[in-house]
Amino acid sequence: QAKAGAPGTRENSEAPSTLLGILQIRAHDQPGDKWLVIERRVYDISRWAQRHPGGSRLIGHHGAEDATDAFRAFHQDLNFVRKFLQPLLIGELAPEEPSQDGPLNAQLVEDFRALHQAAEDMKLFDASPTFFAFLLGHILAMEVLAWLLIYLLGPGWVPSALAAFILAISQAQSWCLQHDLGHASIFKKSRWNHVAQKFVMGQLKGFSAHWWNFRHFQHHAKPNIFHKDPDVTVAPVFLLGESSVEYGKKKRRYLPYNQQHLYFFLIGPPLLTLVNFEVENLAYMLVCMQWADLLWAASFYARFFLSYLPFYGVPGVLFPRMPRHNYSRVAPLVKSLCAKHGLSYEVKPFLTALVDIVRSLKKSGDIWLDAYLHQ
Repeated sequence: QAKAGAPGTRENSEAPSTLLGILQIRAHDQPGDKWLVIERRVYDISRWAQRHPGGSRLIGHHGAEDATDAFRAFHQDLNFVRKFLQPLLIGELAPEEPSQDGPLNAQLVEDFRALHQAAEDMKLFDASPTFFAFLLGHILAMEVLAWLLIYLLGPGWVPSALAAFILAISQAQSWCLQHDLGHASIFKKSRWNHVAQKFVMGQLKGFSAHWWNFRHFQHHAKPNIFHKDPDVTVAPVFLLGESSVEYGKKKRRYLPYNQQHLYFFLIGPPLLTLVNFEVENLAYMLVCMQWADLLWAASFYARFFLSYLPFYGVPGVLFPRMPRHNYSRVAPLVKSLCAKHGLSYEVKPFLTALVDIVRSLKKSGDIWLDAYLHQ
């Protein structure tokens, strides 16, 4: 048995008596019936999933799987979290069962965990207070500068366009900052990260921190997995992967999907960011009764109106765990791991990535058209 505080440590020193096989565990991946494996121990999360701080969907996406690496990646204080797992313990993997999901390369899993430990030893998970203090400072400075431009020069086209440009940069940087806070990558204590995220996401952007974490954690838990990653669930406006064939076979044609790579530029950015996010964000706060987040968001709009209403009037005011400064240091380690296991490691400029998105949309549209006409 590992000593307290060591990797893989368990809160309760008594080993469970029930030995379970992978096939037994995989039978429990239904709504209301969820098991998962963490550090070779099997837990029944069927009822508790609704109380999971990250949401029932996030933990449910790992149903009947080995969630060890996700468990370690998403939680800062593992020993604290294990206290909540202990009452859910129902058994452990039989000795002959592998320590990871069958399809995974055992050596790759081992090397990844070694890389994670190396990153910890290099203190790449330690945030730079100076970096984030400067980031917040320049966000606030741009907010003030934009207002001063209108206050001193008036609401003409030139100062208005310049102020809008400055506010756009401020909003983009606020989005990145709240992202870092949501991943608990700035402060040592999760609570301080969450409080700061509420301020940045609510007061500086007018969004709900809970809403963002709810969808973004799912993205990181199952990136680009259809029906689990909200970021690739964009039907019926755009079709990707499995949905292309599904819509084609069922003869669904709400839009000319074979031309989606073209109309992406017309409706993609404004629809996904201005409409979908705004509506989804508001609906989440109301349905989930996140009243504190709603007040934070209201404070953003109140500040915005009070700041610019005197200049424009009502008609003239029309309404986004490792600190990112360490990404460049960990990148060579990840690249080396990928090379060892024959995995593709790609770094693309923004415009290249944009071209790839268009190509992917065209490919998925062509697949839909073929299925629509011939299947």
